[in-house]
Amino acid sequence: MPVRRAARWLAGLSVAVAVLGFADAAHAQDKKIKIGVIFDLTGPLAGGGSELQYTGVKIMLDHYVKTGVEGYKVEAVYADAQSKPDIAINEAVRLLEQEKVDLVMGFFSSAQCVPVSARVEQMKRFMWITTCISSGVFDGKNYKYVFRPQAAGNQYGMMTTDFIAQYSMSKFGKEPKDLRVAIIHEDGAYGVDVAKGNEAGAKKAGFNIVLKEGYSATAPDLSALVTKLKRAKPDVIFHTGYNPDITLLFRQAREQGLKFGAIVGHGAGYGVYEKLKEGLGADANYLFNTDPISIWLANQKGMDTKLPPVIKMVGEEFDKLKPGVPIRSAHVGIGASNAYVFFDDVLPRAIKKYGGVDPDALRKAALDTDIPEGGTMLGYGVKFFGEGEQYAGQNARSFPVVLQYIDDKSYVVWPKSQMQRETELPLPAGTTYSYK
Repeated sequence: MPVRRAARWLAGLSVAVAVLGFADAAHAQDKKIKIGVIFDLTGPLAGGGSELQYTGVKIMLDHYVKTGVEGYKVEAVYADAQSKPDIAINEAVRLLEQEKVDLVMGFFSSAQCVPVSARVEQMKRFMWITTCISSGVFDGKNYKYVFRPQAAGNQYGMMTTDFIAQYSMSKFGKEPKDLRVAIIHEDGAYGVDVAKGNEAGAKKAGFNIVLKEGYSATAPDLSALVTKLKRAKPDVIFHTGYNPDITLLFRQAREQGLKFGAIVGHGAGYGVYEKLKEGLGADANYLFNTDPISIWLANQKGMDTKLPPVIKMVGEEFDKLKPGVPIRSAHVGIGASNAYVFFDDVLPRAIKKYGGVDPDALRKAALDTDIPEGGTMLGYGVKFFGEGEQYAGQNARSFPVVLQYIDDKSYVVWPKSQMQRETELPLPAGTTYSYK
C-alpha cells in the first residue's frame, strides 16, 4: 500500500475508532434507571408520617443520584398521592406509562398500597414498598413483581400483645386472663390489619377483650368511642391510628375523664413524636409506639460494618433538613433503610446477574436477596417469601419493636434482645389518664 494511501486509511480508522468510542461513551451515559416515588406530601397523611418516610427515601435517592449504581445513572421522579387512594393509583399508572419509570417505590398508606400493588402487578411492572404494612397487600395474592422489606401489620399487633402479656403480672398485678384490653383502630386497611394481629395476640395471651371497634380516620368526633371505652374500663388500650385522629381521641378522652393503665400505638401517627407533643403536650410522655427500630437506636454491635457510616450520613442529612427536632423519627430511618436495601442489594444484582433493570431482572434479583439479621439498618434481615407461598413478596425476616417516649426521648422496651431500658407501666399516678 502506498504511503499516502496508508496514511489516509489510518486516519480514517482513527476517526472510526473515535466515533465508536464516543458512541460507547454515549451508550454508557444512556444507561439509567428511572424511579417513580410516591408519598403523601399533602393532606392529613403527610404530617402523620408520610412526609418523614419520603424524607428518608429521598436522602437515600439523592445519594445514589450522585454515585449511580454499577454504571447506571439513577433518576427519580416524585409524585404526591395527596392522602387519597385513587390519586395514588393514578399517579403510579402515570409514572409507569407516561414518565416511563422502571419501577415505583414508596407508599405510606395501606389503603393506597393494597390497590396500587394490584394494579402494578396487573401491568407486570416492578413495585418496591418501603413503608405501608398491611398484610392484605400479599395475603394469598401470589404476586411476582411486588416486594416489601418492611414488617407486616399482623406482626405489629402480635408484638404489642406479647409485650403486655409479659408484664401483666409484674406491672399490673393481674393474670393475663384478668387483664382488660380494648382494641381500637382506624377502619382502613392499615388499622384493620393491625387490629387482627392485636385480637389474635390477645386471644393467645388469654386477655379479656372488653372492646374492639374501628372508626373513620377522618371522623370529626370520637366522643361516642370514648364513652364506650369509659364503660369498658380497659387496663390497656391497643390503638392503631394516624393523626389528627390520635390527637382528637386524646382530647376527647381528657374532656370525658377516660382513665387507663397504658395506651399502645402502632406506627403511623404514633411514630411522629413532634406531632404527638404538639397535639398532646406533656401527655405524649409514656406513650408507646410499635415500629421497626429507629436506625439511630439499633444495636450496631451485631450490624454489618458498612452500615454505621450510612446511618450517620442519613442522620446528618436529616438534621440539615429538620434542625432542632428532639427525636429523629423512626419513619425517616425506615424509608432510608428499605430504600438502601434496593440500591445496595437488589439493583446491583439485577444489573450484573440478570442483565439490566427490566421488571423480570428486578424480580429475579429480589428473590435472590438473602440478608442475615444485622444486615440492614433496621437490624432485621431480608428474605422474601417466594412464589406460591401465602405472603409471596413479603420479607420473612422483618420484625417491629415496641418503643416508649420518656422525657422527650425514645427507648426500645421490647423485645428484650433490643431493650434499652425498663418500661414504665402502668401510667404513673398524677398523669392525665392514669387510673392509679
